[in-house]
Amino acid sequence: MGRAFEFRRARKEKRWDKMAKAFTKFGREIAIAVRQGGADPATNPRLRVAVQNAKGVNMPKDRIEAAIKRASSKDEKEFQEVAYEGYGPHGVAILAECATDNATRTVANIRMYFTRGGGTLGTSGSLDFMFERKGIFKLPAEGLEVEELELELIDYGAEDIAVEDGVVTVQTQFADFGAMQKAMEEKGLNVTSSELQRIPNSTVDLSEEQLDEVLNLIDRIEEDDDVQAVYHNLA
Repeated sequence: MGRAFEFRRARKEKRWDKMAKAFTKFGREIAIAVRQGGADPATNPRLRVAVQNAKGVNMPKDRIEAAIKRASSKDEKEFQEVAYEGYGPHGVAILAECATDNATRTVANIRMYFTRGGGTLGTSGSLDFMFERKGIFKLPAEGLEVEELELELIDYGAEDIAVEDGVVTVQTQFADFGAMQKAMEEKGLNVTSSELQRIPNSTVDLSEEQLDEVLNLIDRIEEDDDVQAVYHNLA
Protein backbone atom coordinates (compact mmCIF):
# COMPACT_ATOMS: atom_id res chain seq x y z
CA MET A 1 0.00 0.00 0.00
CA GLY A 2 2.84 2.38 0.93
CA ARG A 3 4.68 1.88 -2.38
CA ALA A 4 1.46 2.29 -4.36
CA PHE A 5 0.74 5.56 -2.55
CA GLU A 6 4.25 6.86 -3.26
CA PHE A 7 3.89 5.92 -6.93
CA ARG A 8 0.57 7.77 -7.23
CA ARG A 9 1.99 10.79 -5.45
CA ALA A 10 5.03 10.85 -7.75
CA ARG A 11 2.78 10.70 -10.82
CA LYS A 12 0.60 13.50 -9.45
CA GLU A 13 3.63 15.69 -8.73
CA LYS A 14 4.96 15.08 -12.23
CA ARG A 15 1.59 16.00 -13.71
CA TRP A 16 1.47 19.22 -11.68
CA ASP A 17 5.05 20.07 -12.65
CA LYS A 18 4.14 19.63 -16.32
CA MET A 19 1.05 21.81 -15.91
CA ALA A 20 3.03 24.53 -14.12
CA LYS A 21 5.61 24.50 -16.91
CA ALA A 22 2.85 24.86 -19.52
CA PHE A 23 1.28 27.78 -17.64
CA THR A 24 4.69 29.50 -17.44
CA LYS A 25 5.26 28.96 -21.15
CA PHE A 26 1.95 30.38 -22.29
CA GLY A 27 2.09 33.16 -19.70
CA ARG A 28 5.29 34.34 -21.36
CA GLU A 29 3.77 33.98 -24.83
CA ILE A 30 0.91 36.20 -23.69
CA ALA A 31 3.36 38.75 -22.27
CA ILE A 32 5.34 38.92 -25.52
CA ALA A 33 2.15 39.19 -27.59
CA VAL A 34 0.80 42.05 -25.45
CA ARG A 35 4.09 43.96 -25.67
CA GLN A 36 4.13 43.59 -29.43
CA GLY A 37 0.50 44.24 -30.32
CA GLY A 38 -1.49 45.46 -27.33
CA ALA A 39 -3.78 43.89 -24.74
CA ASP A 40 -6.92 43.46 -26.87
CA PRO A 41 -7.16 39.98 -28.44
CA ALA A 42 -9.69 41.32 -30.97
CA THR A 43 -7.00 43.48 -32.60
CA ASN A 44 -3.93 41.40 -31.74
CA PRO A 45 -3.76 38.10 -33.69
CA ARG A 46 -0.72 36.85 -31.83
CA LEU A 47 -2.43 37.41 -28.49
CA ARG A 48 -5.50 35.51 -29.73
CA VAL A 49 -3.26 32.56 -30.58
CA ALA A 50 -1.49 32.74 -27.20
CA VAL A 51 -4.80 32.85 -25.31
CA GLN A 52 -6.20 29.99 -27.41
CA ASN A 53 -3.12 27.85 -26.67
CA ALA A 54 -3.30 28.69 -22.96
CA LYS A 55 -6.92 27.55 -22.87
CA GLY A 56 -5.85 24.39 -24.70
CA VAL A 57 -3.71 23.36 -21.69
CA ASN A 58 -6.55 24.27 -19.28
CA MET A 59 -4.94 27.46 -18.00
CA PRO A 60 -7.67 29.11 -15.86
CA LYS A 61 -9.40 32.19 -17.29
CA ASP A 62 -8.40 34.35 -14.30
CA ARG A 63 -4.73 33.44 -14.81
CA ILE A 64 -4.94 34.33 -18.49
CA GLU A 65 -6.54 37.68 -17.68
CA ALA A 66 -3.95 38.32 -14.96
CA ALA A 67 -1.12 37.56 -17.43
CA ILE A 68 -2.56 40.08 -19.92
CA LYS A 69 -2.92 42.70 -17.17
CA ARG A 70 0.63 42.16 -15.91
CA ALA A 71 2.04 42.41 -19.43
CA SER A 72 0.28 45.76 -19.86
CA SER A 73 2.07 47.18 -16.81
CA LYS A 74 5.20 49.25 -17.34
CA ASP A 75 6.77 47.47 -14.37
CA GLU A 76 6.41 43.99 -15.88
CA LYS A 77 9.53 42.24 -17.12
CA GLU A 78 10.13 42.37 -20.85
CA PHE A 79 10.83 38.99 -22.40
CA GLN A 80 13.16 38.46 -25.33
CA GLU A 81 12.72 35.58 -27.77
CA VAL A 82 15.96 33.78 -28.59
CA ALA A 83 16.94 30.36 -29.95
CA TYR A 84 20.01 28.36 -28.91
CA GLU A 85 21.23 25.47 -30.99
CA GLY A 86 23.89 22.83 -30.80
CA TYR A 87 24.71 19.15 -30.98
CA GLY A 88 24.01 16.60 -28.29
CA PRO A 89 25.71 13.22 -27.90
CA HIS A 90 26.09 11.14 -31.09
CA GLY A 91 25.63 14.16 -33.35
CA VAL A 92 21.96 14.79 -32.61
CA ALA A 93 20.89 18.35 -33.50
CA ILE A 94 19.05 20.15 -30.70
CA LEU A 95 17.42 23.59 -30.87
CA ALA A 96 15.89 25.34 -27.85
CA GLU A 97 13.48 28.26 -28.26
CA CYS A 98 13.47 30.51 -25.20
CA ALA A 99 11.64 33.52 -23.80
CA THR A 100 13.85 35.26 -21.26
CA ASP A 101 14.21 38.46 -19.28
CA ASN A 102 17.94 37.75 -18.83
CA ALA A 103 19.69 36.35 -21.90
CA THR A 104 23.03 36.13 -20.07
CA ARG A 105 21.53 33.77 -17.51
CA THR A 106 19.72 31.73 -20.12
CA VAL A 107 22.67 31.14 -22.44
CA ALA A 108 24.85 30.20 -19.47
CA ASN A 109 22.30 27.61 -18.38
CA ILE A 110 21.82 26.20 -21.87
CA ARG A 111 25.58 25.94 -22.40
CA MET A 112 25.89 24.12 -19.06
CA TYR A 113 23.21 21.58 -20.05
CA PHE A 114 24.95 20.86 -23.35
CA THR A 115 28.39 20.55 -21.76
CA ARG A 116 27.29 18.30 -18.89
CA GLY A 117 25.19 16.23 -21.29
CA GLY A 118 28.10 15.48 -23.59
CA GLY A 119 27.12 18.00 -26.26
CA THR A 120 28.28 21.36 -27.62
CA LEU A 121 26.41 24.65 -27.92
CA GLY A 122 26.72 26.03 -31.46
CA THR A 123 26.44 29.45 -33.04
CA SER A 124 23.17 31.12 -33.97
CA GLY A 125 21.84 29.85 -37.29
CA SER A 126 24.14 26.84 -37.43
CA LEU A 127 21.19 24.43 -37.59
CA ASP A 128 18.91 26.43 -39.90
CA PHE A 129 19.50 23.98 -42.76
CA MET A 130 18.41 21.01 -40.62
CA PHE A 131 14.93 22.22 -39.69
CA GLU A 132 11.96 23.67 -41.57
CA ARG A 133 9.41 25.85 -39.80
CA LYS A 134 5.85 24.64 -40.17
CA GLY A 135 2.48 25.77 -38.87
CA ILE A 136 0.86 23.03 -36.77
CA PHE A 137 -2.83 23.28 -35.82
CA LYS A 138 -4.68 20.80 -33.59
CA LEU A 139 -8.46 20.32 -33.35
CA PRO A 140 -10.69 17.71 -31.67
CA ALA A 141 -11.78 15.21 -34.33
CA GLU A 142 -15.24 14.74 -32.83
CA GLY A 143 -17.94 16.11 -35.10
CA LEU A 144 -15.58 16.87 -37.99
CA GLU A 145 -15.71 15.38 -41.48
CA VAL A 146 -11.97 15.23 -42.11
CA GLU A 147 -12.15 14.80 -45.88
CA GLU A 148 -14.51 17.75 -46.16
CA LEU A 149 -12.30 19.79 -43.82
CA GLU A 150 -9.27 19.03 -45.97
CA LEU A 151 -11.04 20.36 -49.07
CA GLU A 152 -12.04 23.50 -47.17
CA LEU A 153 -8.55 24.23 -45.84
CA ILE A 154 -6.38 23.35 -48.83
CA ASP A 155 -6.94 26.82 -50.31
CA TYR A 156 -5.47 28.36 -47.13
CA GLY A 157 -2.25 26.38 -47.26
CA ALA A 158 -3.05 23.00 -45.69
CA GLU A 159 -0.38 20.61 -46.96
CA ASP A 160 -1.06 17.66 -44.66
CA ILE A 161 -3.96 16.62 -42.43
CA ALA A 162 -3.73 13.63 -40.06
CA VAL A 163 -6.00 12.11 -37.42
CA GLU A 164 -4.65 10.31 -34.36
CA ASP A 165 -6.12 9.61 -30.93
CA GLY A 166 -9.14 11.79 -31.61
CA VAL A 167 -7.08 14.81 -32.67
CA VAL A 168 -6.89 16.35 -36.14
CA THR A 169 -3.49 17.87 -36.98
CA VAL A 170 -3.21 20.32 -39.86
CA GLN A 171 0.22 21.28 -41.20
CA THR A 172 1.06 24.35 -43.28
CA GLN A 173 4.10 26.12 -44.60
CA PHE A 174 5.51 28.88 -42.37
CA ALA A 175 4.25 31.57 -44.78
CA ASP A 176 0.67 30.23 -44.61
CA PHE A 177 0.37 30.20 -40.81
CA GLY A 178 -1.47 33.53 -40.53
CA ALA A 179 -3.89 32.78 -43.36
CA MET A 180 -4.74 29.38 -41.87
CA GLN A 181 -5.24 30.86 -38.40
CA LYS A 182 -7.62 33.47 -39.81
CA ALA A 183 -9.51 30.89 -41.88
CA MET A 184 -10.04 28.62 -38.88
CA GLU A 185 -11.30 31.55 -36.80
CA GLU A 186 -13.76 32.58 -39.53
CA LYS A 187 -15.02 29.00 -39.87
CA GLY A 188 -15.57 28.78 -36.12
CA LEU A 189 -13.37 25.71 -35.74
CA ASN A 190 -12.48 24.61 -32.22
CA VAL A 191 -8.70 24.96 -32.45
CA THR A 192 -6.96 23.87 -29.25
CA SER A 193 -3.40 24.60 -30.37
CA SER A 194 -1.72 26.54 -33.17
CA GLU A 195 2.05 26.84 -33.17
CA LEU A 196 5.03 27.31 -35.41
CA GLN A 197 7.22 24.24 -34.98
CA ARG A 198 10.58 23.19 -36.40
CA ILE A 199 10.41 19.92 -38.30
CA PRO A 200 13.72 18.11 -39.03
CA ASN A 201 14.59 17.54 -42.69
CA SER A 202 16.27 14.24 -41.78
CA THR A 203 16.50 12.12 -38.64
CA VAL A 204 19.11 10.11 -36.72
CA ASP A 205 18.62 6.52 -35.52
CA LEU A 206 20.32 5.58 -32.25
CA SER A 207 20.61 2.53 -30.04
CA GLU A 208 18.52 2.43 -26.88
CA GLU A 209 21.51 3.31 -24.72
CA GLN A 210 22.51 6.23 -26.97
CA LEU A 211 18.91 7.40 -27.08
CA ASP A 212 18.77 7.57 -23.28
CA GLU A 213 21.84 9.84 -23.25
CA VAL A 214 20.26 12.29 -25.67
CA LEU A 215 16.82 12.23 -24.04
CA ASN A 216 18.38 12.97 -20.63
CA LEU A 217 19.96 16.09 -22.11
CA ILE A 218 16.69 17.14 -23.79
CA ASP A 219 14.80 16.63 -20.51
CA ARG A 220 17.24 18.91 -18.64
CA ILE A 221 16.87 21.63 -21.27
CA GLU A 222 13.06 21.36 -21.29
CA GLU A 223 12.90 21.74 -17.50
CA ASP A 224 14.47 25.22 -17.63
CA ASP A 225 11.83 27.91 -17.01
CA ASP A 226 13.20 30.07 -19.84
CA VAL A 227 12.79 27.30 -22.42
CA GLN A 228 9.57 27.40 -24.45
CA ALA A 229 10.18 24.47 -26.81
CA VAL A 230 12.94 22.01 -27.73
CA TYR A 231 13.35 20.48 -31.20
CA HIS A 232 15.68 17.69 -32.31
CA ASN A 233 16.28 15.32 -35.21
CA LEU A 234 15.95 12.03 -33.36
CA ALA A 235 14.05 9.43 -35.36
